[in-house]
Amino acid sequence: QVQLVESGGGLVQPGGSLRLSCAASGFTLDYYGIGWFREAPGKEREAVSCIRSSDGNTIYADSVKGRFTISRDNAKNTMYLQMNSLKPEDTAVYYCAAVGTFVACGPDDFDYWGQGTQVAVSS
Repeated sequence: QVQLVESGGGLVQPGGSLRLSCAASGFTLDYYGIGWFREAPGKEREAVSCIRSSDGNTIYADSVKGRFTISRDNAKNTMYLQMNSLKPEDTAVYYCAAVGTFVACGPDDFDYWGQGTQVAVSS
């Protein structure tokens, strides 16, 4: 059974950091395109960052470039999102996702999803 389970969300002050984790089971993450997405209240789900399966190239939304880093640990079958210099506008539910054939870094292009973890940035 394919499953993605996120952890690491929480409440953090502006300027702070969090690291989200996403443990995969039922499939080998190394062979898949992976991504992090977020959904803020009243807004559509948007892409934060992806790793393309074909060449390992990383993609970032302009709003998080230089602050967030996506990575994966194949030995642990886990992906991560390191978030630094967090801003109130980063507040959202964050989802990890995976896809067998990477086409694009968009919510409609991924097949497997985690349940989401809440990130709140507030003083």
